[in-house]
Amino acid sequence: MDLHIITTGGTIDKIYFDAKSDYQVGEPVIGELLESMGAQFPYTVESAMRKDSLELTEEDRAAIRQSTERCVEQQVLITHGTDGMVRTGQALKGIPGKTIVLTGALQPAAFKGSDAIFNIGCAIGALQAAAPGVYIAMNGQLFDIDNVQKNLEANRFEVLNA
Repeated sequence: MDLHIITTGGTIDKIYFDAKSDYQVGEPVIGELLESMGAQFPYTVESAMRKDSLELTEEDRAAIRQSTERCVEQQVLITHGTDGMVRTGQALKGIPGKTIVLTGALQPAAFKGSDAIFNIGCAIGALQAAAPGVYIAMNGQLFDIDNVQKNLEANRFEVLNA
């Protein structure tokens, strides 16, 4: 598997500076995480932007789509904030020959007990097994982009038509 990773920011890359929860979206952490996990496959990392997903615009989503279309790799992992993940995934539908998985974290990767590594591992497994299309890998599950929602109250992703 040759993997292209596009980072967009979101909680996975957030850095908190004080107890009042002021934060900044920092440098992408995925390369460091993959190295620490002992990843044994070639990958490239492209930092498309460093934004909270609530701040993403349609122009940002178009730029993410262009990066996805432009890369030569067939497997594309996109790290993304969870609040705007479904909307961006919808904007990526219809790219022929690509398996695209969006993932992120509900707690920053820098936090002890973060779900970042678990979600990234799930996404990488999905990229190797899923048919071309667009998916979200969160909470140990793989969701088709047309049948997923984020349950804000429960702070998790769920199937729309369960």
